[in-house]
Amino acid sequence: MDQDPGLGSLGGDRHVAVASPPVLASTPAPHPVHEPICHQARPQGDIPEESRHEGHLNRRLLIPTHATPSIIPPHTRRILLVRLSARGDLVFASPLAAAIKRTFPHVHLAWVAEERTADVIAHNPHVDELIVWERAGWKRLFKERRWGELSDAVRSFVTELRARRFDVAIDVQGLLRSGVVAFLSGAPMRIGLASREGSGLLMTRVLPLGGNKRAISSEYENLARQLGLRVDPFTIEIPPSDQDRSGARALTGEGGGYIVVAPFTTRYFKHWFEDRWSGLLERLGPVTGRRVVMLGGPADRAAAERILGPVTSDVLDLVGRTSLGEAAAVVEGADAVIGVDTGLTHMAHGYERPSVLLLGSNTPYLEPPLPVSRILHSGRDCSPCRGKLTCDGRIDCMRDLSVDHVLDAVHEVLAPAVQVRGGVAPE
Repeated sequence: MDQDPGLGSLGGDRHVAVASPPVLASTPAPHPVHEPICHQARPQGDIPEESRHEGHLNRRLLIPTHATPSIIPPHTRRILLVRLSARGDLVFASPLAAAIKRTFPHVHLAWVAEERTADVIAHNPHVDELIVWERAGWKRLFKERRWGELSDAVRSFVTELRARRFDVAIDVQGLLRSGVVAFLSGAPMRIGLASREGSGLLMTRVLPLGGNKRAISSEYENLARQLGLRVDPFTIEIPPSDQDRSGARALTGEGGGYIVVAPFTTRYFKHWFEDRWSGLLERLGPVTGRRVVMLGGPADRAAAERILGPVTSDVLDLVGRTSLGEAAAVVEGADAVIGVDTGLTHMAHGYERPSVLLLGSNTPYLEPPLPVSRILHSGRDCSPCRGKLTCDGRIDCMRDLSVDHVLDAVHEVLAPAVQVRGGVAPE
C-alpha cells in the first residue's frame, strides 16, 4: 500500500494536489459478474489456541506467541521509527509504538513521517516525538532548481536528526527514501523491514516480511516479534485530540447516530463506481434510520458533487471540510463506517466501530479484525492485481459489488446483537 496516500489530503494547510481519477460509471460489461465474498471474523473456537492473543486486532494473525530475546540492546535509550507514508500504512503500523514502549518503557521514541501523513500519529500516546519531513517542500525546491535552498533544507533536517543521537533506527517502510532517512539519522543500529530499492545497503540488519497476509497489520506484528518486542495486544491506536473531537461534534451535531461513508482514495482502481455510491446514499439513511456523513479530502470535491448530484436523501457532505483529526473523530463517533481501501475505513477497526470494507484490485487484508467487520471482495482469480489491470480497465472486481451486497453487509454489522454507541441498532 505504500504508494497509496490513502485518504487524499484532509486539511487545508497540508493539502497536496492529487491528479483526479477518471470518473467511474458502472456501465454493463460483456463479462460475467461474480458473486462477491463477504468475509466475516472467524468464531473464537475456530482460532488456533496458540494464536488467541489479547485484544481484538491480533487474534487471527496465526503467528507463534512465544517471546524471543530482543535484538535491540537493553541499554538503548533513543529509538527512531521511520514510516513516512501512506496514511493507511501509518494506521497499520501504529501498534509498533506501543510494542516498543511495552518492551522498553524508558526509551525515547521518535517517529518520522511526511508532512501530509504525520497527523495520523500526532496524538499516539506512545510516541514521544514526531519529526516531520517536509518532502513536498523538497520536491518543489528541486523542480524549481533552487539548489541552495534545497541544500540548506537537507542540511537542517540531517542536523536535526543527528542531534537526537538515536541508538536504533527502524525503517518499517523498506524503500530507498525511508532507508536514507534511517541512515542519515546516524543511528549505529539500523534495522530494515524487507528493504528494497537498494535500501538494504544502508541497514545494519534486514528482517524479512512475514505473518498471515490475510490479517490486518500482520507484517508489523511479525516484525515486532522478530525484534523481540512484547506485542500483546497489538492494537491500532489513532486517538484524536480533544479539540478534534469537539470539532467533529460541531460538524455532525447532536442529531443521533450516523453512518460514515469513505468513497475516496487516490488510486482509481480501488474506487467503487460513482453511480453505485449514489444508489447506496439514496437508500442508506432511509433503510437504517440513521444520518449519513460522507468524508474525503479537498481533492475529492468534484467526485463528491458527482456522487451527490442525483441523491435526494439527506447526506451530510463533509468532503474537504475537516482536518484529518476531525475526520478521525467523526469515524470514532460513527455507528458504522463504509468505505474503500483508504485510511479512514481502516481507522474504524482501531475505534472498534462496525465497518464494511469494499476491496477489489488490492487486498491489504481479508480477515475482518472484529466481529462487527465485513469485507466484501469479488474473489476473482485476477484479484488482487494491485493496479496491474487485466480487465481492460473495467475493474470487474469492483463491478461485482452491488448496492444490495453492501446494504446486506451493513444490516449484518448493525444487527441487534451488535452494541452501538447511543443504544442498540434498530431492526
